[in-house]
Amino acid sequence: MFPGLPPGTRYPPDMAGTGARGRPGRRLRRVDETSAGGLVVADDGVTEPRAALIGRTDRRGRLLWSLPKGHIEEGETPEDTAVREVAEETGIIGEVVAPLGIIDFWFVADGRRVHKTVHHFLLRAIGGALSDADIEVTEVAWVPLSELSGRLAYADERALVERAPALLADSA
Repeated sequence: MFPGLPPGTRYPPDMAGTGARGRPGRRLRRVDETSAGGLVVADDGVTEPRAALIGRTDRRGRLLWSLPKGHIEEGETPEDTAVREVAEETGIIGEVVAPLGIIDFWFVADGRRVHKTVHHFLLRAIGGALSDADIEVTEVAWVPLSELSGRLAYADERALVERAPALLADSA
């Protein structure tokens, strides 16, 4: 890969373990974060069940749709956090129906290597009104369950929401 180095060598010896940034010895501090959120579903029995999604604008200016979620505050259970975050980010009040699953991933931010674990729950809408008042949210929308996979930006969330129809049927 580099001229003068044996085949299969990815980095010159003085750059190994630096993330190829050329800063030997600089290691990112690892941080664990835990969040919770959910898929809140409204079903009036007249139209197809629909879920409230949030849209956030990324650094490139793209609107990315995802499930509402946020940090678990001291004294909260993941379920409490899911209900609170859904209400804060969508305006919809929900009650937990069932766990949807856990997603974990890594990212780098503010000079830290973050391992994030997000507990997702299925919620049934019991009140509120759709609102994008949260400063972290660009847009909110009701999306029919059948269209979620085409709207959600992240594959892990698309996989989770596929479980929703069966869980809703089981809870009816």
